[in-house]
Amino acid sequence: MRGAAFSLLRRKGERAQVTQVELFFDLIFVFAVTQVSEFLRAHMSVLGGFQGAILFASMWWSWVYTSWVTNWIDPEHRPVKLLMLGLMFCALLLAASIPEAFGTRGIGFAIGLTVMSLGRSAFMLWALKQHDFGNYRNFQRIFAWLAAGSVLWLAGSVVDEQQRLWAWLVALLIDLLGPANGFYVPGLGRSTTNDWRVDARHMAERCAAFVLIALGESITVIGASFSELRWGDATFAAVVSALFAAFCLWWIYFNDAAERTAYAFAHARDVGKIARAGYTYAHGLLIAAIIMMAAGDAFLLDEPTEFARVGQSVLLLGGPAAFLVGNGVFRRLLHPRFPASHVWGLGGVGLLAVLSPYCTLLVMGGGVALVLVLVIVVSNLLVMRA
Repeated sequence: MRGAAFSLLRRKGERAQVTQVELFFDLIFVFAVTQVSEFLRAHMSVLGGFQGAILFASMWWSWVYTSWVTNWIDPEHRPVKLLMLGLMFCALLLAASIPEAFGTRGIGFAIGLTVMSLGRSAFMLWALKQHDFGNYRNFQRIFAWLAAGSVLWLAGSVVDEQQRLWAWLVALLIDLLGPANGFYVPGLGRSTTNDWRVDARHMAERCAAFVLIALGESITVIGASFSELRWGDATFAAVVSALFAAFCLWWIYFNDAAERTAYAFAHARDVGKIARAGYTYAHGLLIAAIIMMAAGDAFLLDEPTEFARVGQSVLLLGGPAAFLVGNGVFRRLLHPRFPASHVWGLGGVGLLAVLSPYCTLLVMGGGVALVLVLVIVVSNLLVMRA
């Protein structure tokens, strides 16, 4: 395979700016996030939650891999713009298949995912071959791992639901474990995090943008439900608590963590290690948490005075708990310790979990909002004392 005649890489020494085509690409994932949230609401069972987790993780992995790629190659070049357009079509097929991914649209989901993964990696091999041998060798390893997973994604799409679940679970584990193992391939060796020269500010901005996408899904759920429901005291109270909880998530991430952590990330000794652990893995948990809360908000707004069922409690309480864990791990990677404010918040969520059988959805939603306020207050008090 001949490489690109001219370099498509970003210029060394210049900050990698987030481009318009990257933001345009993200619009597809607004739809994908909505699809995952609706899947969770429609499949309120242990099996449904397991399936939803697989669908979400594969979607997130497709997006984050693309963000790594655009950290290295310049989207202002026409071939890269065309790549992004092609990836958007694949992402649309993937997202549109999510509601029936474990039914009649499994093949569509698998094709969208595998073409996106292998097409993106093949493009990088072409773009890097004559211009960055170290990263070229890295993408040879990445392609091998993704190809192994793709066989199982495609094979799983043509078998029955139970077999598909296990085939896709193994495929997902292959995809997720690749970076943690340095994409080790016999004969090609493994990558180290020091090999992954990352523009920290670009990676931080891209992941922050996806957090906004997920929070946008929360706002969409709140607004759409509020406009369709019969208005009353309980409805207004539910809307206030759901919107306030979403605002608290924004505050905890953007006001208390994102900028300071991005600065520390940019000045870290091993930027590649932080990019892998904090922005690839930990941010996935953050996004999953916000999607869970959005799904729970839909039940909160529809039935505020009803007592919470187990599945609804898992969404309403599991979401903030996962967010606090994910954000705490993210901050711990660049700061001395896991934030004490998040420990207090997890304790508050635990107390709500104990009381949940006796709570209406409205009481539980209000409790979640108060716990998140507690996290913000404790965090700011600790900052003032420091």
